[in-house]
Amino acid sequence: MQEWKWKDSMDAYLEVSKYINWKDPGILKKAEEFRQRMPDEIPLVRAMYEFVRDEIRHSWDVQDKRVTKSASEVLEQGVGICWAKANLLAALLRACGIPAGICYQRLTLGNTPDTGFCIHALNAVYLKSLDRWIRLDARGNKPGIDAQFDLAQERLAFPVRRELGEVEYEGVYARPSEQLMHVLENSTDALDMYLHHLPDQLFVYRKATKADIEELV
Repeated sequence: MQEWKWKDSMDAYLEVSKYINWKDPGILKKAEEFRQRMPDEIPLVRAMYEFVRDEIRHSWDVQDKRVTKSASEVLEQGVGICWAKANLLAALLRACGIPAGICYQRLTLGNTPDTGFCIHALNAVYLKSLDRWIRLDARGNKPGIDAQFDLAQERLAFPVRRELGEVEYEGVYARPSEQLMHVLENSTDALDMYLHHLPDQLFVYRKATKADIEELV
């Protein structure tokens, strides 16, 4: 997996931001707990991924109305939708010096396009020891969903079915989508949000490059 061409450098995937606020004391403490037990890169990444996948509950699965946004909120409250859980996993990884970003998929709500679409978030992690990106989906498993840490074969929560209009958005985002975070910021009930206010497509923004400007001249 490649980072998008307009990302400045690998440093972008280690930055602190409003939602991936990895310098929060709670995030740093939890990351250090993992690092003390798992000093090597791959076991460390796996342990943090499985923690977010299994120990942080998905809001819809447990019918929890609380809306969490930043990594620190998700860790403190122990619950969040996939967008928020992706912020937490990215923060824990970055707190350990491991580059991490966010990826998105457009998925059907049911098994056919007429059921509507939603945007799903997962993570991408750069493993220095393997010199490559891997994607990990910490949404949370349940019957019919079996995401796993597997270096031989990508095992995400949802396969993208392009024939149904589903989309694999290319690239690795250093920051979560402002569009999606705006939805969280303006919601007070996660269940109502899940039922009525999830966007059905992702609006992709990027910085204008020199080439873009030259095309307009």
